[in-house]
Amino acid sequence: MLASTSAFAMAAEFVPVNAPRITAAAREYVNQTLDAGWLSSAGPMVERFERAFAQAIGVRHAVSCNSGTSALHLALAALGIGPGDEVIVPDFTMIASACAVLYTGATPVFVDVEADICTLDPVLVAAAITPRTRAILAVHIYGHSADMDALAALADAHGLWLVEDAAEAHGARYRGRACGALGDIAAFSFYGNKIISTGEGGMLTTDDDSLAARMRSLRDMAHRPGQRFTHDELGYSYRMGSLAAAVGLGQLQHLDEFLAHKHWMAATYRERLGAISGLILPVERAWAQSVHWMYAVRVGPELSLTRDDLRAALAARGIETRDFFQSCARQPLITHRLGAQAACPVSEQLAATGLYLPSGLALTATQLDQVCEAIHAAVV
Repeated sequence: MLASTSAFAMAAEFVPVNAPRITAAAREYVNQTLDAGWLSSAGPMVERFERAFAQAIGVRHAVSCNSGTSALHLALAALGIGPGDEVIVPDFTMIASACAVLYTGATPVFVDVEADICTLDPVLVAAAITPRTRAILAVHIYGHSADMDALAALADAHGLWLVEDAAEAHGARYRGRACGALGDIAAFSFYGNKIISTGEGGMLTTDDDSLAARMRSLRDMAHRPGQRFTHDELGYSYRMGSLAAAVGLGQLQHLDEFLAHKHWMAATYRERLGAISGLILPVERAWAQSVHWMYAVRVGPELSLTRDDLRAALAARGIETRDFFQSCARQPLITHRLGAQAACPVSEQLAATGLYLPSGLALTATQLDQVCEAIHAAVV
């Protein structure tokens, strides 16, 4: 039932679904950058952030840009993907993953996901590969890695590129290896709700020297080497500014602290909510170390109320939540451009029943208690 009162809602502290923590180091680096007069991508801060991020992931190269979506687009463009090509994309992902494919003129082919971890189902990926397939885009959703060994085996067998969408997976690991160091290229987002945030921004990681050089060229209008204002191909203005890089560098220095907070949050939610029949909590495969970017739960048929009822009950108590992503194949953008797509029933079920609870780095123990108490009250 919807157990809430207006008096409780007025007295309760508002709990945002995701609020960042801005470190003192980030503030200091921003002040240094302002004092030095660096606002554009020129100056030392962008390069410092790139070097530090590459070291954190364990790769040779990190290439910054102005958003996670730009990063995905640059990755595909650098690989030469274009009209006539197909890219396999999970149906359950933020629409930016599909948009990046469309930007190149290629066609996204949507494949359903595994129900427990919400990432690409390798068996279904194998069935979706055609002679036109050029790449697999593996999304590490909500901070849990995709099954990268299985996907890499398929990519190797068919001569495909393997691209990681690690927008939500800063610090996540797969069989002990960092997400972002598992494919040919990986793309990260530094949007305001991400573990490492610059407000807006993105990063590409790779061990391939030639791909890194090409991505650097494409993000900066593809100037001809030695002839700055001569352009032989289409480039993009996707650079990261110095202020964003300063924030990112200051946040990155606290990555271990941020990850510890995420693990505490997930463990506490599991302890407090695990006994509620019908509330399906996220799982972690034995080969994964999730960073729990969002604590994503689902409402099963045994629960006494629907997903939307639960969201309404929490909102009445001052607690903000979010629905899960919607099926990409059912988006009007996709059906208008590509026509009707094959159904992905797991993805559609996730979209209909899932929500994520407050999960930000600024979440306090008091706020987490408030969320758990509100859920218990709602489902009695």
